[in-house]
Amino acid sequence: MTRTLYLLCSAAPPVFDVARVIEDAQARGWDVCLGLSPTAADWLAEGTDGLAALTGHPVRSRYKRPADPDVWPSADAILVAPATFNTVNGWALGLTDRFVVGVAAEALGKGTPLAVMPCVNTAFVRHPQFEQSLAVLRGAGVRVLYGDDGFTPHPPGQGAARPYPWTLALDAVDDLVRGDFQERGR
Repeated sequence: MTRTLYLLCSAAPPVFDVARVIEDAQARGWDVCLGLSPTAADWLAEGTDGLAALTGHPVRSRYKRPADPDVWPSADAILVAPATFNTVNGWALGLTDRFVVGVAAEALGKGTPLAVMPCVNTAFVRHPQFEQSLAVLRGAGVRVLYGDDGFTPHPPGQGAARPYPWTLALDAVDDLVRGDFQERGR
């Protein structure tokens, strides 16, 4: 039973753990395709060949050209994590100029199970758009892993008080597809 997970990452410090997260997801039976925001792609530029070898798929940070073939299999679930302030708001507002946001936005219309775990500091969460964006995503059926149920923001410049809860994020996508996968007989 192969399940395909799109792991879509923004440029926040937990993105540096992505190889371990991919390995953890693979141990759970996921075929992982890694998508990165432009800045996350820049941060991980020296390691993208290794990440592509680890996943068996190209690491993507840009849209393909219209005539180019799809290089990833269809997603059974999508995890957007770490999701920055910009990613969360862009996705909720439907601003799809960046690949990771566009994939997540289109997945809403396809009915693909989605989870998002923000990675923001307390200054960003005080902006009124952030809570509105989380509400929009929840209302669209996205599993939002934030606060007591996920990531807890920290003060600016102080780093997280506890490690980014990647295991919780992987548990969430497992939960999202468990019933659906059994129904489809995969």
